[in-house]
Amino acid sequence: MGDLVTARLVLHPMTVSEAERVVAGESDGGARWAPGYPTDGDVSAARRFLRTCASTGDPRPFGNYEIRRREDGHAIGGLGFHGPADENGSVTIGYGLIPSARGKGYASEALRGLLLFARAVGVTCVKGDADHDNIASQQVMTAVGMRPAGEDERVRYFEIAWTDTTADTGPRS
Repeated sequence: MGDLVTARLVLHPMTVSEAERVVAGESDGGARWAPGYPTDGDVSAARRFLRTCASTGDPRPFGNYEIRRREDGHAIGGLGFHGPADENGSVTIGYGLIPSARGKGYASEALRGLLLFARAVGVTCVKGDADHDNIASQQVMTAVGMRPAGEDERVRYFEIAWTDTTADTGPRS
C-alpha cells in the first residue's frame, strides 16, 4: 500500500521497522523527524501497532500512518486506525501532532484525507474521541464532518457515518 497524499501532507503507512524506531526514539539515517517527533502519543500508537502485528499480522490498510509535510518530508505526527473495521463497517481513529505543527490546519487536513480513504475502502462509520479539555481536537473532528455522539466523565465521542456512496466528508450545514 502506498502513501496517501493531501495538499500539504503525506500520510505514510508505517512499517514494523519504522514503528520499532519510533518506540526506540531512534530515527534511521533517511527518516526526517521534525523536532519534538515522536510524541508520547506516537510512541504509544507505534507500540499498539507492533502488538497488533505480532498477534494478528500487519493490519494495513487499517494501521498507523506517519504525518509528513510534503514541503520538507519531516514527520510531524501520526494518525491511524485502532484496528480493522468491525462487522458493521465501523472503525475508530486517533491522531496527534507535535506542538510546533498545531494550529496550522494539518490535523484537519490529515484526518480529512484518512476519512476519504476509509470511505473509499468501504468503511461506513468512523469514530473518535477527545478529552473534555482538548477543545482543539474536538474542533478538528467537527471541521471534517464528525458529529458529537456522546460523552463520559473523561471524553467526548465523535463519529461520521455514510449511507450512500458519495465521498463527501466535508462539514454539513
